[in-house]
Amino acid sequence: MARLTGKTALITGGTTGIGLATARLFLSEGARVAITGQDVDRVKQAGAELGAHAIAIRANAAAAVEMEDVARRIKAEFGGLDIVFANAGVAKFKPFAEITDEHIDEHFDVNVRGVIWSVQKMLPLLRRPASVILNATTLVEQAAAGMSVYTASKAAVASLGRALAAELIGQGIRVNVISPGPIETPIFGKLGLPEDVLKQMAAQIVTRVPMGRIGHADEIAKAVLFLASEDSSYITGENLLVDGGMARV
Repeated sequence: MARLTGKTALITGGTTGIGLATARLFLSEGARVAITGQDVDRVKQAGAELGAHAIAIRANAAAAVEMEDVARRIKAEFGGLDIVFANAGVAKFKPFAEITDEHIDEHFDVNVRGVIWSVQKMLPLLRRPASVILNATTLVEQAAAGMSVYTASKAAVASLGRALAAELIGQGIRVNVISPGPIETPIFGKLGLPEDVLKQMAAQIVTRVPMGRIGHADEIAKAVLFLASEDSSYITGENLLVDGGMARV
């Protein structure tokens, strides 16, 4: 039997990378899935790919009013939710001396405020038991130069996950955090760096990964599935590192 038969899930940032891979996997495991994204064309494309058991919604996770609209759409389409994967995020490279207000605002708006609204606005829809998964990063455990604001925003997500686990456990809601290492996704190409610099960076990163390679979005999706399903029914408040051993070995 598929692990998510009869379940419904919301995946923010679900049009590319980890979010889209997770949506595909959830659907294959029997769930109905709602995804969100900000780019209209990517939302349409992902919705067409995922098919009839999915709905694709253009929304900015960092805007409370837009996530309220998402909640209304999901209630109308699905009736309720069993799983929330707060995945939408942004990562941009910038040396500390060059950090601007705009750089800080963008990261904390999407990576922190977006996670808060994605969970808070869905709370009334969550059936019990429910599973909430937040997307952080292994860089919280092992930092990288030029990624200070990104890392700080994701450290806030990891801390938020622990706090929410404590606050929501009495309501039958498990909250866990997934922390990917270097993963082959479109966000890697959005760091704002030239192609040759990205290739050099990737090569350097690989030398720091004990498994000797960059991970794949499908590998993160499988870990998210574990946290979303009853396979992890006695786990809450956990931060699962999926990084090829980068932060621990």
